[in-house]
Amino acid sequence: MRRVDPYSVRLFVSAARAGSIVRAAAQEHIAPSALSRRIADLEHAFGTPLLIRSPRGIAPTDAGRMVLARGEKIDDELQALLREVQAAGDAVRGTVRLYANMSAVIGFLPERLKAFMAACPEVEVLLQENDTRDVIQACLDDRADVGIGVDTPVPAGLESWPFASDPLQVVLPTGHALAKRKAWSFAQVLEQPLIGVHQGGALDRSLHERAAGLHRPFAPTVSVSSFDAVCRMVEAGLGIAVIPQSAAAAYAGNPRFVRRPLDEAWAARELRMYALRKSPRARAVAALIGSLQG
Repeated sequence: MRRVDPYSVRLFVSAARAGSIVRAAAQEHIAPSALSRRIADLEHAFGTPLLIRSPRGIAPTDAGRMVLARGEKIDDELQALLREVQAAGDAVRGTVRLYANMSAVIGFLPERLKAFMAACPEVEVLLQENDTRDVIQACLDDRADVGIGVDTPVPAGLESWPFASDPLQVVLPTGHALAKRKAWSFAQVLEQPLIGVHQGGALDRSLHERAAGLHRPFAPTVSVSSFDAVCRMVEAGLGIAVIPQSAAAAYAGNPRFVRRPLDEAWAARELRMYALRKSPRARAVAALIGSLQG
Protein backbone atom coordinates (compact mmCIF):
# COMPACT_ATOMS: atom_id res chain seq x y z
CA MET A 1 0.00 0.00 0.00
CA ARG A 2 1.35 3.39 -0.94
CA ARG A 3 1.97 5.86 1.92
CA VAL A 4 -0.43 8.82 2.29
CA ASP A 5 1.40 11.83 3.71
CA PRO A 6 -0.69 13.90 6.19
CA TYR A 7 0.99 17.11 5.01
CA SER A 8 -0.03 16.40 1.44
CA VAL A 9 -3.58 15.77 2.64
CA ARG A 10 -3.55 19.16 4.36
CA LEU A 11 -2.32 20.85 1.18
CA PHE A 12 -5.04 19.10 -0.83
CA VAL A 13 -7.68 20.31 1.65
CA SER A 14 -6.40 23.89 1.37
CA ALA A 15 -6.44 23.73 -2.42
CA ALA A 16 -9.93 22.21 -2.57
CA ARG A 17 -11.25 24.87 -0.19
CA ALA A 18 -9.58 27.72 -2.08
CA GLY A 19 -10.51 26.44 -5.54
CA SER A 20 -7.04 27.47 -6.68
CA ILE A 21 -3.53 26.01 -6.43
CA VAL A 22 -2.02 29.52 -6.35
CA ARG A 23 -4.26 30.80 -3.54
CA ALA A 24 -3.74 27.64 -1.49
CA ALA A 25 0.03 27.87 -1.97
CA ALA A 26 0.00 31.46 -0.68
CA GLN A 27 -2.04 30.42 2.37
CA GLU A 28 0.27 27.50 3.12
CA HIS A 29 3.50 29.42 2.38
CA ILE A 30 4.67 26.95 -0.26
CA ALA A 31 5.50 27.36 -3.96
CA PRO A 32 2.55 26.57 -6.27
CA SER A 33 4.70 24.07 -8.19
CA ALA A 34 5.60 22.24 -4.96
CA LEU A 35 1.96 22.13 -3.85
CA SER A 36 0.92 20.83 -7.25
CA ARG A 37 3.52 18.05 -7.04
CA ARG A 38 2.30 17.08 -3.57
CA ILE A 39 -1.25 16.73 -4.86
CA ALA A 40 -0.05 14.73 -7.86
CA ASP A 41 1.79 12.37 -5.49
CA LEU A 42 -1.37 12.07 -3.41
CA GLU A 43 -3.42 11.21 -6.51
CA HIS A 44 -0.81 8.59 -7.37
CA ALA A 45 -1.05 7.14 -3.84
CA PHE A 46 -4.85 6.90 -4.05
CA GLY A 47 -4.71 5.67 -7.64
CA THR A 48 -7.34 8.13 -8.89
CA PRO A 49 -7.66 11.84 -9.79
CA LEU A 50 -8.74 14.02 -6.88
CA LEU A 51 -9.09 17.34 -8.71
CA ILE A 52 -10.67 18.56 -11.92
CA ARG A 53 -8.38 21.23 -13.37
CA SER A 54 -9.61 23.97 -15.71
CA PRO A 55 -8.63 27.55 -16.67
CA ARG A 56 -11.17 28.76 -14.09
CA GLY A 57 -9.55 26.88 -11.22
CA ILE A 58 -9.91 23.48 -9.62
CA ALA A 59 -12.76 21.43 -8.17
CA PRO A 60 -12.73 18.06 -6.38
CA THR A 61 -13.77 14.88 -8.13
CA ASP A 62 -16.10 12.44 -6.35
CA ALA A 63 -13.02 10.79 -4.83
CA GLY A 64 -11.64 14.24 -4.01
CA ARG A 65 -14.76 15.12 -2.05
CA MET A 66 -14.25 11.97 0.05
CA VAL A 67 -10.62 12.92 0.72
CA LEU A 68 -11.66 16.51 1.51
CA ALA A 69 -14.24 15.44 4.11
CA ARG A 70 -11.92 12.97 5.83
CA GLY A 71 -8.87 15.20 5.38
CA GLU A 72 -10.49 18.09 7.24
CA LYS A 73 -11.06 15.80 10.23
CA ILE A 74 -7.50 14.45 10.09
CA ASP A 75 -6.00 17.95 10.02
CA ASP A 76 -8.19 19.10 12.92
CA GLU A 77 -7.11 16.06 14.96
CA LEU A 78 -3.43 16.62 14.18
CA GLN A 79 -3.67 20.31 15.14
CA ALA A 80 -5.41 19.35 18.40
CA LEU A 81 -2.66 16.80 19.10
CA LEU A 82 -0.02 19.46 18.42
CA ARG A 83 -1.64 21.87 20.89
CA GLU A 84 -1.91 19.15 23.57
CA VAL A 85 1.75 18.23 23.21
CA GLN A 86 2.73 21.90 23.32
CA ALA A 87 0.72 22.30 26.52
CA ALA A 88 2.60 19.43 28.13
CA GLY A 89 6.08 20.77 27.35
CA ASP A 90 8.16 22.99 29.64
CA ALA A 91 8.96 25.76 27.14
CA VAL A 92 6.43 28.29 25.86
CA ARG A 93 6.43 27.57 22.15
CA GLY A 94 4.03 26.83 19.34
CA THR A 95 1.48 28.65 17.22
CA VAL A 96 -1.48 30.71 18.43
CA ARG A 97 -4.34 31.61 16.10
CA LEU A 98 -5.50 35.11 17.04
CA TYR A 99 -8.62 36.73 15.55
CA ALA A 100 -9.26 40.40 16.39
CA ASN A 101 -11.59 43.18 15.35
CA MET A 102 -10.43 46.33 13.59
CA SER A 103 -10.31 48.48 16.75
CA ALA A 104 -8.03 46.04 18.55
CA VAL A 105 -5.72 45.70 15.55
CA ILE A 106 -5.42 49.46 15.11
CA GLY A 107 -5.35 50.70 18.66
CA PHE A 108 -3.90 48.16 21.05
CA LEU A 109 -2.44 44.99 19.56
CA PRO A 110 0.76 46.21 17.87
CA GLU A 111 2.52 47.27 21.09
CA ARG A 112 1.11 44.42 23.19
CA LEU A 113 2.06 41.82 20.59
CA LYS A 114 5.56 43.27 20.35
CA ALA A 115 5.97 42.89 24.13
CA PHE A 116 4.58 39.35 24.05
CA MET A 117 6.83 38.26 21.21
CA ALA A 118 9.86 39.68 23.00
CA ALA A 119 8.93 37.66 26.10
CA CYS A 120 8.00 34.49 24.17
CA PRO A 121 10.14 34.43 21.01
CA GLU A 122 9.34 30.79 20.26
CA VAL A 123 5.62 31.48 19.88
CA GLU A 124 4.24 32.27 16.43
CA VAL A 125 1.07 34.39 16.41
CA LEU A 126 -1.14 34.10 13.33
CA LEU A 127 -3.32 37.23 13.35
CA GLN A 128 -6.49 37.69 11.31
CA GLU A 129 -8.72 40.77 11.35
CA ASN A 130 -12.47 40.08 11.48
CA ASP A 131 -15.70 41.63 12.71
CA THR A 132 -16.59 40.79 16.33
CA ARG A 133 -19.37 38.41 15.25
CA ASP A 134 -16.91 36.45 13.08
CA VAL A 135 -14.26 36.52 15.82
CA ILE A 136 -16.62 34.86 18.29
CA GLN A 137 -17.77 32.30 15.73
CA ALA A 138 -14.14 31.43 14.95
CA CYS A 139 -13.56 30.78 18.66
CA LEU A 140 -16.67 28.60 18.88
CA ASP A 141 -15.57 26.65 15.78
CA ASP A 142 -12.07 26.22 17.26
CA ARG A 143 -10.57 28.04 14.27
CA ALA A 144 -9.21 30.69 16.66
CA ASP A 145 -7.36 30.03 19.92
CA VAL A 146 -7.98 33.61 21.10
CA GLY A 147 -10.39 36.25 19.85
CA ILE A 148 -10.69 39.95 20.59
CA GLY A 149 -13.85 41.94 19.96
CA VAL A 150 -16.50 44.23 21.40
CA ASP A 151 -17.97 43.17 24.76
CA THR A 152 -21.09 41.17 23.96
CA PRO A 153 -23.03 38.26 25.50
CA VAL A 154 -21.49 34.95 24.41
CA PRO A 155 -22.41 31.25 24.74
CA ALA A 156 -21.45 29.41 27.92
CA GLY A 157 -18.71 27.50 26.08
CA LEU A 158 -16.54 30.61 25.84
CA GLU A 159 -14.41 32.26 28.51
CA SER A 160 -13.65 35.98 28.37
CA TRP A 161 -11.22 38.47 29.86
CA PRO A 162 -10.94 42.30 29.77
CA PHE A 163 -8.75 43.67 26.99
CA ALA A 164 -9.19 47.46 26.66
CA SER A 165 -11.57 50.40 27.02
CA ASP A 166 -12.33 51.98 23.67
CA PRO A 167 -15.17 54.54 24.00
CA LEU A 168 -16.86 56.03 20.97
CA GLN A 169 -16.02 59.56 19.88
CA VAL A 170 -17.41 62.06 17.41
CA VAL A 171 -14.90 63.18 14.79
CA LEU A 172 -15.35 66.47 12.93
CA PRO A 173 -13.19 68.57 10.61
CA THR A 174 -11.55 71.51 12.39
CA GLY A 175 -13.55 74.10 10.45
CA HIS A 176 -16.95 72.57 11.27
CA ALA A 177 -19.54 75.10 12.45
CA LEU A 178 -20.18 73.07 15.62
CA ALA A 179 -16.56 72.16 16.35
CA LYS A 180 -16.61 74.11 19.63
CA ARG A 181 -19.36 71.92 21.09
CA LYS A 182 -17.70 70.06 23.99
CA ALA A 183 -19.72 66.84 23.81
CA TRP A 184 -22.36 65.39 21.51
CA SER A 185 -25.49 63.40 22.13
CA PHE A 186 -26.34 60.78 19.55
CA ALA A 187 -29.50 62.71 18.64
CA GLN A 188 -27.30 65.69 17.75
CA VAL A 189 -25.03 63.47 15.69
CA LEU A 190 -28.01 62.21 13.68
CA GLU A 191 -28.83 65.78 12.63
CA GLN A 192 -25.57 66.00 10.65
CA PRO A 193 -24.37 64.41 7.39
CA LEU A 194 -22.69 61.17 8.46
CA ILE A 195 -19.85 58.97 7.32
CA GLY A 196 -20.42 55.27 8.00
CA VAL A 197 -17.91 52.45 8.27
CA HIS A 198 -18.04 48.71 7.50
CA GLN A 199 -21.70 48.17 6.68
CA GLY A 200 -23.07 45.24 8.68
CA GLY A 201 -20.17 45.30 11.16
CA ALA A 202 -20.55 45.50 14.94
CA LEU A 203 -20.31 49.30 15.12
CA ASP A 204 -22.63 49.82 12.16
CA ARG A 205 -25.24 47.49 13.66
CA SER A 206 -24.98 49.19 17.05
CA LEU A 207 -25.47 52.69 15.60
CA HIS A 208 -28.47 51.53 13.56
CA GLU A 209 -30.03 50.02 16.70
CA ARG A 210 -29.41 53.18 18.77
CA ALA A 211 -30.90 55.37 16.05
CA ALA A 212 -33.96 53.12 15.83
CA GLY A 213 -34.36 53.54 19.60
CA LEU A 214 -34.65 57.28 18.99
CA HIS A 215 -37.09 56.65 16.12
CA ARG A 216 -34.55 58.17 13.76
CA PRO A 217 -32.76 56.66 10.76
CA PHE A 218 -29.03 56.10 10.74
CA ALA A 219 -28.41 56.94 7.10
CA PRO A 220 -24.78 57.79 6.25
CA THR A 221 -24.30 59.83 3.11
CA VAL A 222 -21.07 57.89 2.51
CA SER A 223 -20.04 54.45 3.81
CA VAL A 224 -16.49 53.12 3.58
CA SER A 225 -14.70 49.98 4.74
CA SER A 226 -11.95 51.32 7.02
CA PHE A 227 -11.43 53.91 9.74
CA ASP A 228 -8.67 55.72 7.85
CA ALA A 229 -11.06 56.17 4.91
CA VAL A 230 -13.71 57.50 7.32
CA CYS A 231 -11.32 60.15 8.57
CA ARG A 232 -10.32 61.17 5.05
CA MET A 233 -14.01 61.72 4.23
CA VAL A 234 -14.46 63.75 7.41
CA GLU A 235 -11.36 65.79 6.62
CA ALA A 236 -12.78 66.58 3.17
CA GLY A 237 -15.95 67.96 4.79
CA LEU A 238 -18.35 65.26 3.62
CA GLY A 239 -19.75 64.65 7.11
CA ILE A 240 -18.93 63.73 10.68
CA ALA A 241 -18.41 60.24 12.10
CA VAL A 242 -18.77 58.15 15.25
CA ILE A 243 -15.75 55.86 15.63
CA PRO A 244 -13.82 54.24 18.48
CA GLN A 245 -11.27 56.34 20.34
CA SER A 246 -8.48 54.02 19.17
CA ALA A 247 -9.24 54.72 15.51
CA ALA A 248 -9.76 58.44 16.16
CA ALA A 249 -6.36 58.66 17.84
CA ALA A 250 -4.68 56.75 15.00
CA TYR A 251 -6.23 58.60 12.06
CA ALA A 252 -7.66 61.87 13.39
CA GLY A 253 -5.03 62.80 15.97
CA ASN A 254 -3.82 65.98 14.25
CA PRO A 255 -4.95 69.64 14.00
CA ARG A 256 -7.12 68.94 10.94
CA PHE A 257 -9.66 67.16 13.17
CA VAL A 258 -11.67 67.80 16.31
CA ARG A 259 -12.54 64.84 18.54
CA ARG A 260 -15.36 65.05 21.03
CA PRO A 261 -16.94 62.55 23.49
CA LEU A 262 -20.19 60.88 22.51
CA ASP A 263 -22.21 61.70 25.62
CA GLU A 264 -24.14 58.42 25.91
CA ALA A 265 -23.77 55.66 28.51
CA TRP A 266 -23.59 53.01 25.78
CA ALA A 267 -20.66 54.81 24.15
CA ALA A 268 -18.36 53.51 26.92
CA ARG A 269 -17.30 50.66 24.66
CA GLU A 270 -15.24 47.77 26.05
CA LEU A 271 -13.16 45.20 24.20
CA ARG A 272 -12.73 41.69 25.57
CA MET A 273 -10.73 38.57 24.77
CA TYR A 274 -12.57 35.32 24.10
CA ALA A 275 -11.46 31.69 23.98
CA LEU A 276 -13.12 28.31 23.90
CA ARG A 277 -13.24 26.81 27.40
CA LYS A 278 -10.45 24.20 27.50
CA SER A 279 -8.48 22.30 30.12
CA PRO A 280 -5.58 22.08 29.87
CA ARG A 281 -4.98 25.14 27.73
CA ALA A 282 -1.86 25.20 25.55
CA ARG A 283 0.96 27.10 27.27
CA ALA A 284 1.40 29.45 24.33
CA VAL A 285 -2.32 30.31 24.31
CA ALA A 286 -2.42 30.83 28.08
CA ALA A 287 0.70 33.00 27.87
CA LEU A 288 -0.82 35.19 25.16
CA ILE A 289 -4.07 35.63 27.09
CA GLY A 290 -2.13 36.61 30.22
CA SER A 291 0.06 39.04 28.30
CA LEU A 292 -2.75 40.78 26.42
CA GLN A 293 -5.16 41.34 29.33
CA GLY A 294 -5.95 45.00 29.89
